[in-house]
Amino acid sequence: MSDATPIRRIWPAPASGPLDDAALTALYARADDPRLRVNFVASADGAVTLDGYSAGLSGPPDKRVFGLLRMLCDGLLVAAGTLRHEGYRAVRLSEPRRAWRRAHGLAEYPTLVVVSGSLRLDPAQAAFADAPVRPVVLTTGTAVAPPGLTAVVDLVRVGRDAVDLAAGLADLRRRGLGQLLCEGGPHLFGALTAADLVDELCLTVAPVLAGAGPGRITAGPGSTPRSLPLRHTLAAADGVLMLRYARDEPGPPPAGAAPAG
Repeated sequence: MSDATPIRRIWPAPASGPLDDAALTALYARADDPRLRVNFVASADGAVTLDGYSAGLSGPPDKRVFGLLRMLCDGLLVAAGTLRHEGYRAVRLSEPRRAWRRAHGLAEYPTLVVVSGSLRLDPAQAAFADAPVRPVVLTTGTAVAPPGLTAVVDLVRVGRDAVDLAAGLADLRRRGLGQLLCEGGPHLFGALTAADLVDELCLTVAPVLAGAGPGRITAGPGSTPRSLPLRHTLAAADGVLMLRYARDEPGPPPAGAAPAG
């Protein structure tokens, strides 16, 4: 793991120097109870993409935290549309991150979990065909699997005509995937929010004005607003902010307290 991208904590207890990976890992630590964490990057004016892709908003600080969040999760949740559009490959980690997982009693790799109501998936896509751990697909009772898909994934049918996300997450947790990381897309985030399943949001804000056109990080029918307190604010030298919001946690540490290493 690399500490090369300087990131500093500016709230609640400003850090005097850059955070190494051990300190960042502690700030985003795994919870004792099952959790669903959502991770997104957005422009300063709220856009979820630049030139059609989220990668246009991401830089070294965001990618560093992105990698750490993958290291910390048991299951990586993504919508089928995002998987196709962003060209997901097999979920793999560097040897130092695999070593960290082994040392903490975790499987070497998180399990890819895809949400697909239609099963319009290509079993030859590297995310499936080259996966180091057999992926899971949450789908409906009526969706028809394309040839070859069940050879490379486990199908979990939850809901008849629409994916029942609450039932899907319950199944994942029975499989031992208690710490889930969702990487989008916006419609999946909106549906998870509407079902009151989101425990945490990690949001990177890029110092860019994308202008009109791109959508927001969440989409779909409106739902009840929910409180999600801010837990920390990190900043990188290029003006990127990394915000972490989470519910059901202790209050922020006292001023001057150093993060655990």
